[in-house]
Amino acid sequence: MKVLLQAGGWSSERAVSLSGAEGVRAALENLGHTVEAYDPAVSLGSLAEVVADKDFVFVMLHGSPGEDGIIQAVLDRLDRPYQGSGPAASMLALNKAFAKILFASAGLTTAPWQLLYRRSGAESLPLPAYPLFIKADTGGSSLHMERVERHDDLPAALDRLFSAGGSYLAESAVDGLEVTCGVLGELAAGEEVPRALPPILIRPFAGKIFDYAGKYSSGGAEEICPAPISARLTERIQDMALAAHRVLGLSGYSRADFIVPADECPVLLEVNSLPGMTRTSLLPQAAAACGLSFDRLVERLVELGLARKRRTG
Repeated sequence: MKVLLQAGGWSSERAVSLSGAEGVRAALENLGHTVEAYDPAVSLGSLAEVVADKDFVFVMLHGSPGEDGIIQAVLDRLDRPYQGSGPAASMLALNKAFAKILFASAGLTTAPWQLLYRRSGAESLPLPAYPLFIKADTGGSSLHMERVERHDDLPAALDRLFSAGGSYLAESAVDGLEVTCGVLGELAAGEEVPRALPPILIRPFAGKIFDYAGKYSSGGAEEICPAPISARLTERIQDMALAAHRVLGLSGYSRADFIVPADECPVLLEVNSLPGMTRTSLLPQAAAACGLSFDRLVERLVELGLARKRRTG
């Protein structure tokens, strides 16, 4: 097939996108596909022309455009298949505040939170209990995130964060194990059935936060897959990851992040609709633990995308 690999873009996660695209391109070529790279930051206006002769589009864009669903909406209008979720589900997953509303509707435990949509008057809003994590409402990779221990430290943190623009989520910090759990679809009689992958335990080496450096720097964190946790806790986390995947209406794959406190009642932080796809990223690690190589994982995502296109027209 002729595959258009979309990567780059203009979000703060551009470098992460380009890094993941390298491995995906190699996998697609190993599978016998012809791959053309496309960066919307360079030539957005030519998108319709570029996809016209392509059989499939592999979206490796983090943040906006990509995770916000706008690229998927355009591809739907241009009648081109792609991997992962459609526009509405992508938009809901990226927006942490609205995703939390749906998580609550499904009975999924999340930390207390408050949306901070502007700098003026943010301190006077009914904030949850300290310490707080304040993070971008529609961002990822732990960029634009700060931990605030007490109210006196809040104004300076807000000044720094709002200087970058956007809106933010103030969320009570939860102490416990950091665990992530991927979901990957499989085809059964032409229908997609989501399955939970083995959870991964994350142990940051430096400091207490699995931040951008911990995620993407060599030696930033220890990632243990499968997580050395009880069968009961594993099942609980997998059930929650599947429930979050379903309530957001996601397709293909996703990855849910959790904090597990001492009572072993997992707290759902957020869900990523376009998980990182370097060969050492978390979801590929979990797939490998199930015997699925990186190339086969990419092939599965393409198969799921084509099947979704056949179902939806």
